[in-house]
Amino acid sequence: MASIVVSGGRPLRGSIRVSGAKNAALPILAGSLLTKAPVKLENCPRLRDVDNMLAILTELGVEAVWKDGALELDSSRAHSYVMPQGPSKELRSSIFMLGSLLGRFGHAVCTHPGGCEIGHRPIDLHIKGLTMLGADVRETHGVIVCDGENLTAADIHLDYPSVGATENIIMAAVGAEGETLIHNAAREPEIEDLQTFLNAQGHEISGAGSSTVRIVGKRPVRDDVVVEHRIMPDRIVAGTLLCGAAITGGEITLTGTAPAHLGSIIAKLREAGCQISARAQSIRLSAPERPGEIKLIETLPYPGFPTDMQAQFFALCCVAKGTSVIVENVFENRFKHGAELQRMGAIFTQKDRTIIIRGVEKLTGARVTAKDLRGGAALTIAGLAAEGETVVENAEFIDRGYERLEEMFLALGADIRREG
Repeated sequence: MASIVVSGGRPLRGSIRVSGAKNAALPILAGSLLTKAPVKLENCPRLRDVDNMLAILTELGVEAVWKDGALELDSSRAHSYVMPQGPSKELRSSIFMLGSLLGRFGHAVCTHPGGCEIGHRPIDLHIKGLTMLGADVRETHGVIVCDGENLTAADIHLDYPSVGATENIIMAAVGAEGETLIHNAAREPEIEDLQTFLNAQGHEISGAGSSTVRIVGKRPVRDDVVVEHRIMPDRIVAGTLLCGAAITGGEITLTGTAPAHLGSIIAKLREAGCQISARAQSIRLSAPERPGEIKLIETLPYPGFPTDMQAQFFALCCVAKGTSVIVENVFENRFKHGAELQRMGAIFTQKDRTIIIRGVEKLTGARVTAKDLRGGAALTIAGLAAEGETVVENAEFIDRGYERLEEMFLALGADIRREG
Protein backbone atom coordinates (compact mmCIF):
# COMPACT_ATOMS: atom_id res chain seq x y z
CA MET A 1 0.00 0.00 0.00
CA ALA A 2 1.22 3.49 -0.86
CA SER A 3 1.70 6.29 1.65
CA ILE A 4 1.92 10.08 1.39
CA VAL A 5 4.67 11.58 3.54
CA VAL A 6 4.38 15.25 4.53
CA SER A 7 6.79 17.49 6.44
CA GLY A 8 4.61 20.34 7.66
CA GLY A 9 5.20 24.01 8.18
CA ARG A 10 5.42 25.38 4.64
CA PRO A 11 2.70 27.83 3.51
CA LEU A 12 1.26 26.91 0.12
CA ARG A 13 1.99 29.53 -2.53
CA GLY A 14 1.58 29.75 -6.29
CA SER A 15 -0.92 28.99 -9.02
CA ILE A 16 -2.40 25.67 -10.14
CA ARG A 17 -5.05 24.51 -12.60
CA VAL A 18 -7.97 22.47 -11.26
CA SER A 19 -8.59 19.06 -12.83
CA GLY A 20 -11.82 17.68 -14.24
CA ALA A 21 -14.55 16.57 -11.86
CA LYS A 22 -14.71 12.93 -10.82
CA ASN A 23 -18.38 13.23 -9.87
CA ALA A 24 -19.19 14.58 -13.33
CA ALA A 25 -16.97 12.17 -15.27
CA LEU A 26 -18.38 8.93 -13.85
CA PRO A 27 -22.05 9.43 -14.85
CA ILE A 28 -20.91 10.88 -18.18
CA LEU A 29 -18.87 7.74 -18.83
CA ALA A 30 -21.98 5.68 -18.08
CA GLY A 31 -23.97 7.97 -20.38
CA SER A 32 -21.59 7.27 -23.27
CA LEU A 33 -23.55 4.04 -23.74
CA LEU A 34 -26.57 6.08 -24.84
CA THR A 35 -25.04 6.88 -28.24
CA LYS A 36 -23.44 4.75 -30.93
CA ALA A 37 -21.49 7.80 -32.10
CA PRO A 38 -17.81 8.23 -31.18
CA VAL A 39 -17.31 10.24 -27.97
CA LYS A 40 -14.38 12.50 -27.13
CA LEU A 41 -14.06 13.73 -23.54
CA GLU A 42 -11.66 16.54 -22.71
CA ASN A 43 -10.50 17.28 -19.15
CA CYS A 44 -11.43 13.79 -17.92
CA PRO A 45 -9.48 13.04 -14.72
CA ARG A 46 -7.29 9.93 -14.63
CA LEU A 47 -8.34 8.36 -11.34
CA ARG A 48 -8.82 4.92 -9.84
CA ASP A 49 -12.60 5.35 -10.02
CA VAL A 50 -12.37 6.34 -13.68
CA ASP A 51 -10.18 3.31 -14.36
CA ASN A 52 -12.77 1.07 -12.70
CA MET A 53 -15.60 2.59 -14.74
CA LEU A 54 -13.60 2.09 -17.94
CA ALA A 55 -12.98 -1.54 -16.93
CA ILE A 56 -16.74 -2.01 -16.64
CA LEU A 57 -17.43 -0.37 -19.99
CA THR A 58 -14.70 -2.42 -21.70
CA GLU A 59 -16.29 -5.64 -20.43
CA LEU A 60 -19.57 -4.49 -21.98
CA GLY A 61 -17.94 -4.02 -25.39
CA VAL A 62 -17.01 -0.33 -25.32
CA GLU A 63 -13.67 0.68 -26.82
CA ALA A 64 -11.79 3.30 -24.80
CA VAL A 65 -8.41 4.91 -25.44
CA TRP A 66 -6.54 7.91 -24.05
CA LYS A 67 -5.21 10.06 -26.91
CA ASP A 68 -3.47 13.44 -26.64
CA GLY A 69 -4.84 13.96 -23.13
CA ALA A 70 -8.44 13.22 -24.12
CA LEU A 71 -10.51 10.07 -23.59
CA GLU A 72 -12.05 8.62 -26.74
CA LEU A 73 -14.91 6.12 -26.49
CA ASP A 74 -16.75 4.01 -29.05
CA SER A 75 -19.91 2.29 -27.79
CA SER A 76 -21.18 1.24 -31.22
CA ARG A 77 -20.25 -2.39 -30.59
CA ALA A 78 -21.39 -2.57 -26.97
CA HIS A 79 -23.07 -5.96 -26.68
CA SER A 80 -23.69 -6.81 -23.03
CA TYR A 81 -25.92 -5.46 -20.28
CA VAL A 82 -24.42 -7.72 -17.57
CA MET A 83 -21.90 -5.77 -15.51
CA PRO A 84 -18.69 -7.48 -14.32
CA GLN A 85 -18.65 -8.09 -10.58
CA GLY A 86 -14.99 -7.25 -9.85
CA PRO A 87 -14.76 -3.54 -10.80
CA SER A 88 -18.42 -2.98 -9.89
CA LYS A 89 -17.75 -3.92 -6.26
CA GLU A 90 -14.87 -1.41 -6.18
CA LEU A 91 -16.95 1.50 -7.41
CA ARG A 92 -20.00 3.10 -5.83
CA SER A 93 -20.78 4.93 -9.06
CA SER A 94 -21.26 1.67 -10.93
CA ILE A 95 -24.91 2.07 -9.92
CA PHE A 96 -25.17 4.71 -12.67
CA MET A 97 -24.93 1.90 -15.18
CA LEU A 98 -28.45 0.72 -14.36
CA GLY A 99 -30.02 3.74 -16.03
CA SER A 100 -27.70 3.85 -19.03
CA LEU A 101 -27.99 0.10 -19.67
CA LEU A 102 -31.78 0.30 -19.51
CA GLY A 103 -31.72 3.31 -21.83
CA ARG A 104 -29.50 1.46 -24.33
CA PHE A 105 -30.56 -2.20 -24.11
CA GLY A 106 -33.80 -2.26 -22.12
CA HIS A 107 -32.09 -4.61 -19.65
CA ALA A 108 -29.47 -4.33 -16.89
CA VAL A 109 -27.84 -6.77 -14.50
CA CYS A 110 -25.40 -5.65 -11.80
CA THR A 111 -24.18 -6.42 -8.31
CA HIS A 112 -24.66 -4.06 -5.40
CA PRO A 113 -22.08 -1.29 -5.82
CA GLY A 114 -19.02 -0.80 -3.60
CA GLY A 115 -16.98 2.29 -2.72
CA CYS A 116 -15.95 4.02 0.51
CA GLU A 117 -17.75 2.95 3.67
CA ILE A 118 -18.98 6.37 4.78
CA GLY A 119 -22.45 5.38 5.81
CA HIS A 120 -25.69 3.86 4.61
CA ARG A 121 -26.23 4.75 0.95
CA PRO A 122 -29.45 3.01 -0.05
CA ILE A 123 -30.32 2.53 -3.70
CA ASP A 124 -34.07 2.41 -3.05
CA LEU A 125 -34.58 5.82 -4.69
CA HIS A 126 -32.85 4.54 -7.83
CA ILE A 127 -34.99 1.40 -7.88
CA LYS A 128 -38.22 3.31 -7.19
CA GLY A 129 -37.56 5.76 -10.03
CA LEU A 130 -36.72 3.03 -12.54
CA THR A 131 -39.80 1.07 -11.49
CA MET A 132 -42.00 4.10 -12.09
CA LEU A 133 -40.66 4.21 -15.66
CA GLY A 134 -41.98 0.68 -16.08
CA ALA A 135 -38.88 -1.37 -15.35
CA ASP A 136 -39.28 -4.71 -13.61
CA VAL A 137 -36.58 -4.66 -10.92
CA ARG A 138 -35.77 -7.61 -8.69
CA GLU A 139 -32.90 -8.45 -6.38
CA THR A 140 -31.63 -11.98 -5.87
CA HIS A 141 -28.47 -13.05 -4.04
CA GLY A 142 -26.94 -9.58 -4.18
CA VAL A 143 -27.63 -9.14 -7.89
CA ILE A 144 -29.98 -6.47 -9.27
CA VAL A 145 -31.86 -7.50 -12.42
CA CYS A 146 -33.78 -4.87 -14.41
CA ASP A 147 -36.01 -5.55 -17.39
CA GLY A 148 -37.50 -2.56 -19.20
CA GLU A 149 -37.88 -3.09 -22.92
CA ASN A 150 -40.98 -0.89 -23.02
CA LEU A 151 -40.20 1.97 -20.67
CA THR A 152 -42.85 4.67 -20.43
CA ALA A 153 -42.47 8.26 -19.27
CA ALA A 154 -43.68 9.15 -15.77
CA ASP A 155 -43.95 11.93 -13.20
CA ILE A 156 -41.42 10.96 -10.53
CA HIS A 157 -41.20 12.62 -7.10
CA LEU A 158 -37.99 11.84 -5.23
CA ASP A 159 -38.32 11.58 -1.45
CA TYR A 160 -34.80 13.02 -1.17
CA PRO A 161 -32.80 14.98 -3.79
CA SER A 162 -30.37 12.14 -4.48
CA VAL A 163 -27.70 12.96 -7.07
CA GLY A 164 -27.24 9.37 -8.19
CA ALA A 165 -30.97 8.64 -8.42
CA THR A 166 -31.57 11.83 -10.42
CA GLU A 167 -28.82 10.92 -12.89
CA ASN A 168 -29.91 7.28 -13.16
CA ILE A 169 -33.51 8.22 -13.90
CA ILE A 170 -32.41 10.77 -16.51
CA MET A 171 -30.39 8.16 -18.38
CA ALA A 172 -33.14 5.54 -18.27
CA ALA A 173 -35.79 8.09 -19.27
CA VAL A 174 -34.10 8.89 -22.60
CA GLY A 175 -35.23 5.39 -23.60
CA ALA A 176 -38.80 5.83 -22.32
CA GLU A 177 -41.66 6.83 -24.58
CA GLY A 178 -42.99 10.33 -23.77
CA GLU A 179 -42.05 13.13 -21.37
CA THR A 180 -40.65 12.31 -17.94
CA LEU A 181 -40.55 14.85 -15.12
CA ILE A 182 -38.35 14.39 -12.05
CA HIS A 183 -39.54 16.48 -9.10
CA ASN A 184 -37.35 17.27 -6.07
CA ALA A 185 -34.38 16.46 -8.27
CA ALA A 186 -30.86 17.03 -6.99
CA ARG A 187 -29.45 20.37 -8.14
CA GLU A 188 -25.70 19.67 -8.26
CA PRO A 189 -23.76 21.21 -11.16
CA GLU A 190 -22.53 17.74 -12.12
CA ILE A 191 -26.11 16.95 -13.20
CA GLU A 192 -26.04 19.99 -15.49
CA ASP A 193 -22.82 18.65 -16.99
CA LEU A 194 -24.49 15.30 -17.66
CA GLN A 195 -27.43 17.10 -19.29
CA THR A 196 -25.07 19.03 -21.57
CA PHE A 197 -23.32 15.82 -22.60
CA LEU A 198 -26.53 13.90 -23.29
CA ASN A 199 -28.04 16.78 -25.25
CA ALA A 200 -24.88 16.84 -27.38
CA GLN A 201 -25.82 13.27 -28.34
CA GLY A 202 -29.23 14.51 -29.54
CA HIS A 203 -31.36 13.79 -26.47
CA GLU A 204 -33.78 16.40 -25.14
CA ILE A 205 -33.26 17.17 -21.45
CA SER A 206 -33.88 20.45 -19.63
CA GLY A 207 -34.06 21.76 -16.08
CA ALA A 208 -30.88 20.21 -14.67
CA GLY A 209 -29.62 22.41 -11.86
CA SER A 210 -33.19 23.10 -10.73
CA SER A 211 -35.55 20.94 -8.69
CA THR A 212 -37.50 19.79 -11.78
CA VAL A 213 -35.86 17.98 -14.69
CA ARG A 214 -37.69 17.24 -17.95
CA ILE A 215 -36.66 14.41 -20.29
CA VAL A 216 -38.26 13.73 -23.67
CA GLY A 217 -37.56 10.10 -24.45
CA LYS A 218 -37.06 8.16 -27.68
CA ARG A 219 -35.50 11.11 -29.47
CA PRO A 220 -33.74 10.24 -32.74
CA VAL A 221 -29.97 10.66 -32.27
CA ARG A 222 -27.26 10.84 -34.91
CA ASP A 223 -24.42 8.37 -34.80
CA ASP A 224 -22.28 9.82 -37.59
CA VAL A 225 -20.94 12.86 -35.70
CA VAL A 226 -18.37 12.81 -32.91
CA VAL A 227 -19.88 13.82 -29.56
CA GLU A 228 -17.35 16.17 -27.98
CA HIS A 229 -17.61 17.33 -24.38
CA ARG A 230 -15.33 18.97 -21.81
CA ILE A 231 -15.74 17.71 -18.24
CA MET A 232 -16.46 20.51 -15.76
CA PRO A 233 -13.78 21.45 -13.19
CA ASP A 234 -13.81 19.57 -9.89
CA ARG A 235 -15.25 21.75 -7.14
CA ILE A 236 -14.09 19.32 -4.44
CA VAL A 237 -10.49 19.32 -5.69
CA ALA A 238 -10.68 23.13 -5.76
CA GLY A 239 -12.04 23.22 -2.21
CA THR A 240 -9.34 20.81 -1.00
CA LEU A 241 -6.56 22.99 -2.45
CA LEU A 242 -8.12 26.09 -0.88
CA CYS A 243 -8.24 24.34 2.50
CA GLY A 244 -4.59 23.40 2.13
CA ALA A 245 -3.69 27.06 1.62
CA ALA A 246 -5.96 28.19 4.46
CA ILE A 247 -4.52 25.76 7.03
CA THR A 248 -0.92 26.74 6.19
CA GLY A 249 -1.41 30.51 6.04
CA GLY A 250 -0.71 30.46 2.33
CA GLU A 251 -1.66 32.38 -0.77
CA ILE A 252 -2.72 30.56 -3.93
CA THR A 253 -4.57 31.09 -7.19
CA LEU A 254 -6.71 28.39 -8.78
CA THR A 255 -7.28 28.55 -12.53
CA GLY A 256 -9.64 26.59 -14.75
CA THR A 257 -12.21 26.44 -11.97
CA ALA A 258 -15.83 27.55 -11.53
CA PRO A 259 -16.24 29.87 -8.51
CA ALA A 260 -20.02 29.81 -8.93
CA HIS A 261 -19.98 26.15 -7.84
CA LEU A 262 -18.06 26.89 -4.62
CA GLY A 263 -20.33 29.44 -2.94
CA SER A 264 -20.76 27.64 0.38
CA ILE A 265 -17.07 26.67 0.55
CA ILE A 266 -15.89 30.22 -0.14
CA ALA A 267 -18.30 31.59 2.48
CA LYS A 268 -16.86 29.33 5.22
CA LEU A 269 -13.27 30.11 4.25
CA ARG A 270 -14.06 33.83 4.51
CA GLU A 271 -15.58 33.17 7.94
CA ALA A 272 -12.22 31.62 8.89
CA GLY A 273 -10.52 34.90 7.97
CA CYS A 274 -9.35 34.19 4.40
CA GLN A 275 -9.45 36.93 1.80
CA ILE A 276 -10.87 35.55 -1.43
CA SER A 277 -11.38 37.15 -4.82
CA ALA A 278 -13.04 35.32 -7.71
CA ARG A 279 -13.26 35.88 -11.43
CA ALA A 280 -15.04 33.90 -14.12
CA GLN A 281 -12.66 30.92 -14.01
CA SER A 282 -10.20 31.66 -11.21
CA ILE A 283 -10.06 32.05 -7.44
CA ARG A 284 -7.36 33.75 -5.37
CA LEU A 285 -7.08 33.04 -1.64
CA SER A 286 -4.87 34.78 0.91
CA ALA A 287 -5.01 33.20 4.36
CA PRO A 288 -4.21 34.61 7.81
CA GLU A 289 -1.34 33.08 9.77
CA ARG A 290 -3.89 31.01 11.69
CA PRO A 291 -7.55 30.49 10.68
CA GLY A 292 -10.39 31.72 12.84
CA GLU A 293 -13.17 29.56 14.21
CA ILE A 294 -16.13 28.57 12.04
CA LYS A 295 -19.21 28.70 14.23
CA LEU A 296 -21.30 26.17 12.29
CA ILE A 297 -20.88 23.97 9.22
CA GLU A 298 -23.87 21.83 8.24
CA THR A 299 -23.57 19.49 5.27
CA LEU A 300 -26.58 19.68 2.96
CA PRO A 301 -27.50 18.90 -0.65
CA TYR A 302 -26.30 21.49 -3.19
CA PRO A 303 -26.24 24.48 -3.00
CA GLY A 304 -25.62 23.79 0.69
CA PHE A 305 -22.22 22.87 2.10
CA PRO A 306 -20.99 19.65 0.41
CA THR A 307 -20.50 16.53 2.50
CA ASP A 308 -17.42 15.82 0.36
CA MET A 309 -15.73 18.88 1.95
CA GLN A 310 -16.62 18.10 5.55
CA ALA A 311 -13.44 16.17 6.35
CA GLN A 312 -11.12 18.84 4.89
CA PHE A 313 -12.79 21.57 6.94
CA PHE A 314 -12.62 19.30 9.99
CA ALA A 315 -8.82 19.36 9.60
CA LEU A 316 -8.84 23.13 9.13
CA CYS A 317 -10.92 23.68 12.28
CA CYS A 318 -8.47 21.58 14.31
CA VAL A 319 -5.96 24.45 14.20
CA ALA A 320 -8.45 27.36 14.16
CA LYS A 321 -8.65 29.92 16.94
CA GLY A 322 -11.65 29.14 19.15
CA THR A 323 -14.36 26.51 18.83
CA SER A 324 -15.97 25.27 15.63
CA VAL A 325 -19.02 23.03 15.13
CA ILE A 326 -19.68 20.60 12.26
CA VAL A 327 -22.98 18.79 11.71
CA GLU A 328 -22.94 15.94 9.17
CA ASN A 329 -26.48 15.61 7.81
CA VAL A 330 -25.84 13.48 4.72
CA PHE A 331 -23.88 10.39 5.89
CA GLU A 332 -23.96 8.98 9.41
CA ASN A 333 -20.50 7.38 9.34
CA ARG A 334 -18.31 10.11 7.91
CA PHE A 335 -16.14 11.03 10.89
CA LYS A 336 -13.61 8.17 10.68
CA HIS A 337 -10.84 10.71 10.11
CA GLY A 338 -11.54 12.12 13.58
CA ALA A 339 -9.72 9.34 15.45
CA GLU A 340 -6.73 9.73 13.11
CA LEU A 341 -6.65 13.50 13.66
CA GLN A 342 -6.59 12.85 17.41
CA ARG A 343 -3.27 11.04 16.87
CA MET A 344 -2.00 14.40 15.63
CA GLY A 345 -3.29 16.29 18.68
CA ALA A 346 -6.75 17.35 17.58
CA ILE A 347 -9.24 18.06 20.39
CA PHE A 348 -12.94 17.54 19.76
CA THR A 349 -16.13 16.05 21.16
CA GLN A 350 -18.59 14.02 19.13
CA LYS A 351 -22.28 13.48 19.81
CA ASP A 352 -24.06 11.53 17.10
CA ARG A 353 -23.59 13.53 13.89
CA THR A 354 -22.24 16.67 15.57
CA ILE A 355 -18.56 17.46 16.17
CA ILE A 356 -17.39 20.27 18.47
CA ILE A 357 -13.76 21.12 17.76
CA ARG A 358 -11.48 23.17 20.03
CA GLY A 359 -8.68 24.42 17.86
CA VAL A 360 -5.06 23.93 18.94
CA GLU A 361 -2.17 26.13 17.88
CA LYS A 362 -0.26 23.25 16.31
CA LEU A 363 -0.87 19.66 15.31
CA THR A 364 1.95 17.12 15.58
CA GLY A 365 3.03 14.83 12.77
CA ALA A 366 2.10 11.16 13.18
CA ARG A 367 1.52 7.94 11.26
CA VAL A 368 -2.16 7.91 10.34
CA THR A 369 -4.41 5.85 8.07
CA ALA A 370 -6.85 7.01 5.41
CA LYS A 371 -10.17 5.21 5.94
CA ASP A 372 -11.88 6.75 2.91
CA LEU A 373 -11.28 9.17 0.04
CA ARG A 374 -12.05 12.57 1.58
CA GLY A 375 -10.77 11.56 5.01
CA GLY A 376 -7.43 10.75 3.41
CA ALA A 377 -7.33 14.21 1.82
CA ALA A 378 -8.10 15.76 5.22
CA LEU A 379 -5.22 13.93 6.89
CA THR A 380 -2.88 15.13 4.15
CA ILE A 381 -4.06 18.71 4.71
CA ALA A 382 -3.51 18.33 8.45
CA GLY A 383 0.01 17.12 7.74
CA LEU A 384 0.74 20.29 5.76
CA ALA A 385 0.29 22.32 8.94
CA ALA A 386 1.66 19.87 11.52
CA GLU A 387 5.04 20.01 13.22
CA GLY A 388 7.28 17.22 12.02
CA GLU A 389 6.49 14.39 9.62
CA THR A 390 3.08 12.92 8.90
CA VAL A 391 2.67 9.61 7.06
CA VAL A 392 -0.77 9.01 5.55
CA GLU A 393 -1.17 5.31 4.83
CA ASN A 394 -3.67 3.78 2.36
CA ALA A 395 -3.07 6.54 -0.19
CA GLU A 396 -4.98 4.42 -2.72
CA PHE A 397 -8.18 5.78 -1.17
CA ILE A 398 -7.05 9.30 -2.00
CA ASP A 399 -6.26 8.26 -5.59
CA ARG A 400 -9.94 7.47 -6.11
CA GLY A 401 -10.73 11.18 -6.30
CA TYR A 402 -7.49 13.10 -6.86
CA GLU A 403 -4.91 12.96 -9.66
CA ARG A 404 -1.81 12.65 -7.47
CA LEU A 405 -2.83 14.99 -4.67
CA GLU A 406 0.76 15.05 -3.42
CA GLU A 407 1.93 16.46 -6.78
CA MET A 408 -0.64 19.26 -6.58
CA PHE A 409 0.60 20.29 -3.13
CA LEU A 410 4.24 19.85 -4.21
CA ALA A 411 3.65 22.30 -7.08
CA LEU A 412 2.46 24.82 -4.46
CA GLY A 413 5.59 24.46 -2.34
CA ALA A 414 4.75 21.69 0.12
CA ASP A 415 7.40 19.24 1.36
CA ILE A 416 5.53 16.11 0.33
CA ARG A 417 6.22 12.82 -1.43
CA ARG A 418 4.71 9.42 -2.15
CA GLU A 419 6.23 6.17 -0.94
CA GLY A 420 5.31 2.69 -2.11
